[in-house]
Amino acid sequence: ASVDSIPTSAMQEDHVSMGWSAGRKLRLSINNLRRIVAIEVLAACRAIDLRKPLTSSPALTKVIAEVRKVVDGPGPDRILSEEMSRVEALCASGEMRKAAETVTGPLA
Repeated sequence: ASVDSIPTSAMQEDHVSMGWSAGRKLRLSINNLRRIVAIEVLAACRAIDLRKPLTSSPALTKVIAEVRKVVDGPGPDRILSEEMSRVEALCASGEMRKAAETVTGPLA
């Protein structure tokens, strides 16, 4: 879909708006991207946990602390869908960005 309009019947009829459809696809894409970011954050937190006693940057340490408030760290195998949803909500709320900004200053 496009935000443009398409003339119909040799310009004799109203435009066929594609804006609504493009907006809907954009909303779906943003929701999918938020879900992907949540999964990547969970994987990154786990990877950093596996690298202990090595430490990460101060900003990432703050972000990991925010994630650990809503999701437990490593443990037995489990279904992660609920944890993904909690991290997705954390992404949407902006709390991870705010945690990083306590170290880096404004990011957006």
